[in-house]
Amino acid sequence: MGLQSNNQVSTKGTTGKMSWQTYAVMTMLFWGVYGVIIHIGRGHMPMGPETPHAGIKTFIWVGLAYLVVAVVGASLVLKARGSNFSMTTAGSIWSFVAGSAGALGALTLVLALGAAAATMKSAAPSAVMPIVFGGAPIVNAITAMIVHPPEGGLKAALPLPFLAGIVLAATGGFLVAKYAPSNKGAPAAHAPAAHK
Repeated sequence: MGLQSNNQVSTKGTTGKMSWQTYAVMTMLFWGVYGVIIHIGRGHMPMGPETPHAGIKTFIWVGLAYLVVAVVGASLVLKARGSNFSMTTAGSIWSFVAGSAGALGALTLVLALGAAAATMKSAAPSAVMPIVFGGAPIVNAITAMIVHPPEGGLKAALPLPFLAGIVLAATGGFLVAKYAPSNKGAPAAHAPAAHK
């Protein structure tokens, strides 16, 4: 159903019983809460002199979660689908490179959240995540064009709506990061009036 060959995807676009759109929305939801949950985990690590290391400690647990989900979870899915677990060297190497990019992104994310928390406190995810997710599609589009150049060269691949999308994505990420309501923080609590 999913892959017809190494480079061709079925037009049905389904794997199992769910469409690629369903998986994409699920990914959006998981990654949409990712930064907030990482920041919560970071906030529950020991603070004081250990505050600068809280993000790295959080990243250890993120890595363990990746290991469990990736190795155990994916193995169970492959077994349920009747896979023979065969892999190629090139596919394994590129997959490891992809995993390294993802892991390095997760590491720099916890570092960004930690640095932002110094001034923005609990609003750090509201500032960091829009920049990450507003910029990532732009980097993805440029990388995809470099790796898989379109027919006719880059001029053919740069129509005005595409360029407008890049500007809008960058602008949207900036505006959401700068003006998220949570960035202002909660109003200061007033001390209760003394009873006479």
